[in-house]
Amino acid sequence: MAMTDTDDRDPPEARRAAYAAPALEKGLDILELLAGSDHALTTGQIADALGRSKNEIFRMVFVLEDRNYLTRDPATDLLSLSNRLFQMGLRTPRARQLTEVAIPAMESLSEKIGHSTHLVVVNRGETVVIATAAGGADVGFTLRLGYRRPAIDSSSGQTIIAFQPAETQQRLIAESRPLAEDAVDEKKLAQRLRRIRETGYLIAPSHDIAGITDICAPILDQSERALAGIVIPCLKRTKSVDRHEDIARALLAACAAISSALRQAT
Repeated sequence: MAMTDTDDRDPPEARRAAYAAPALEKGLDILELLAGSDHALTTGQIADALGRSKNEIFRMVFVLEDRNYLTRDPATDLLSLSNRLFQMGLRTPRARQLTEVAIPAMESLSEKIGHSTHLVVVNRGETVVIATAAGGADVGFTLRLGYRRPAIDSSSGQTIIAFQPAETQQRLIAESRPLAEDAVDEKKLAQRLRRIRETGYLIAPSHDIAGITDICAPILDQSERALAGIVIPCLKRTKSVDRHEDIARALLAACAAISSALRQAT
């Protein structure tokens, strides 16, 4: 029988030393650094931030760029994360099932209401758009796949947080708080989340874009916990009457149908 250098009785430090993979760790350090950075970085800046030599970082960057995990601006040599990790996440069984069920319902809803719809989840304190459907209107507003906002600063994020157990709410708020643009008024946020929960949906001016009204509702699991949300950014048009409540009712029906289909599938 083959012998190993460590067994389960060894302290964690010994196991970590025996199974260390320095190259992999350097690669992961680079990805995590760029994921947490507000802006793109040069190879030298990455090396300085990680306390490593430029030469060893250069080799790792070359491999990550060649495998399409990083993108480089040819004009500035600045490096940033590509969407590859995001796309890999969408291929997990749970995410794949969510999008497979939600997208047809979103496409039907968008055609009905004449506005684009966006499927949103919360990850590491941010909302992330993971699917979109464009409506049949001549003018519309659509968010790109992967678009992110601090969860507590966005209508979709607040809606998803509102439909969580108290402990999960606090964790999501704590993860999002450092990313928020302004200081968080905990009392006002708690009141807002309670109103969203009681109403079942949210209609509110966009936190990010003037002239847009967000309409958002949750997709719920068997425990009435939000797995995701659908947000509809409605443009204000000068010669049309707002139909926000009608759109909200149609959205609630679509979310209920998606929730039901997901429960049956599991």
